[in-house]
This record gives sequence, structure tokens and C-alpha cells, in this order.
Amino acid sequence: MALATTRSIMEQAATAGTGQGAFNVIHLETLEGLIAGAEAAGLPVILQISENCAKFHGGLEPVAAASLAAARKAAVPVAVHLDHAEDEALAREAVDLGFGSIMYDGAHLDYAENVEATARVAVYAHARGVYVEAELGKVGGKDGAHAPGVLTDPAEAAAFVAATGVDALAVAVGSSHAMTERSAALNLDRITALKAALDVPLVLHGSSGVSDASIVAAIAAGMTKINVSTHLNGFFTRAVRDYLGANPAVVDSRRYLGAGRAALVPEVARLLALFAGAGAASR
Repeated sequence: MALATTRSIMEQAATAGTGQGAFNVIHLETLEGLIAGAEAAGLPVILQISENCAKFHGGLEPVAAASLAAARKAAVPVAVHLDHAEDEALAREAVDLGFGSIMYDGAHLDYAENVEATARVAVYAHARGVYVEAELGKVGGKDGAHAPGVLTDPAEAAAFVAATGVDALAVAVGSSHAMTERSAALNLDRITALKAALDVPLVLHGSSGVSDASIVAAIAAGMTKINVSTHLNGFFTRAVRDYLGANPAVVDSRRYLGAGRAALVPEVARLLALFAGAGAASR
């Protein structure tokens, strides 16, 4: 299948009314596990590289090059996406490196500044055929950078999309980043209202803290792109911890990292199938 565009994957899901999984790359082993899970499910996946991930690897280009190369060899459609970039320069770099999409996160700015900055990024990306996601209405978590409990206003969201020209919008509907328990309560009525007010796909951030049933209900209410990171990181880390506990003398890091990578595959496949089976296509 090779490298796919985010636009093609998102349009397919939005047209069908189903959900599309977007999972975060942390390092090479998670990259390989995510793709293997998508191949096991026979479904497309969006790989996400965050600004924090780029910093961890000393810059965006190394982890981007690995992700793009792996996507080109995949047996299913794989898109590469920049997640939560607050730096406009990083967003432009991702466009130039060949990402299929970028998420510029101006939610830390006031509304007028967010519009202005997001529009600048969108103009640059669209001129080069790259899909743009933005955020409005702060999603909780992220080390206090976002205020929990805030919901995106549908009228303001419609004005924001019109002013910026973005292709997808991440909205605050009750989820929170970096949750390790799946206990978040989503506001389904707000999702329905946002879906009615907007003509672009909705994105759910902080999905690790949301139960399967609530995600399925959110997709039925109008969500398309479902971002998951912490939940999958837990599978990886638990497998590494278990392997080291059972093999205390091991010194070859490939052994325990391989266990973490293998642990991702069935859960990635399960989530992709769950999301793809939810929404309009299942009714």
C-alpha cells in the first residue's frame, strides 16, 4: 500500500461515518508495533509524532525519516502526522519533510492569536498539499498547560474553521491527556452539536482516558479521528517490565524492547477494528 495521505484516510472514514485511529510514535519500536498492528487488522493507521517526541530524539528529522520509510513499506495505508506542534517553525518543517498532515496547537493563545497563527500555518501547508488539524477549546492535561473542564463552543468553532481554513478540528468534549484510567465522561450532546455546526471532521484527543463504549458512542455522535497514546504506552511498558522481571540477567535491549513492541500489535489491531466498526457504517 505504501505511504498514504492523511486526507485520503480521513475522507474515507468521514464519508463512512466511522472512526479512524491515530496513534503516537515514541521511538522505533513503537513505530514498528503500530504498523504491525494495522497490518494485522488490515486497516489504515495514522502515525503521530508529537513536538515532545521530536525533542526527545534531538529533532524532528530523524524520527520523521524512520516513520516515513516504515510507512512506505507497510502493507496497509499509513499516514504520518505531526501532533501538538505549538511551534510554527516545527509545523513548517514537518510539511517540508513530507508529512501528510500537521496539527498546529494554538490553544495556549487567546482566540484572536490562535486564529492568526493557525491561518498562517494552514496557508503554508495547503500550498504544499498538506492536511491541517487545529485545536479549539482546551483539552485537559498536558502538565497543566490546558485547563480541564472546558468545552468547545459550536458557534465559535464554526467561526474558527471559517477564519483559518483548517481541514479537521480537535475539540474539548470531556477527555483529558495522559490519563491512565479510562474514566473520562464525554459530553455526547456537545459532540452532536459540534458535528452539526462544522463541515470538517472532529478529532478526539485524550482518548486513552475514555472507555471503549464511550469512544464508540462518540464516533456515532460525530467524532472521526481518535488519538491514542498513553493507553498503548501502558501495554508497551508493562511488557518490558514483565520481561525484565522474568529475565533479570538480560542485557540485550532488543529482547525487552521486542517484548514491548509485540505487546502493541494485538491492542492496536483491536482498537482500529473497534473504531472502524463504530458509527454510521455499523447501523
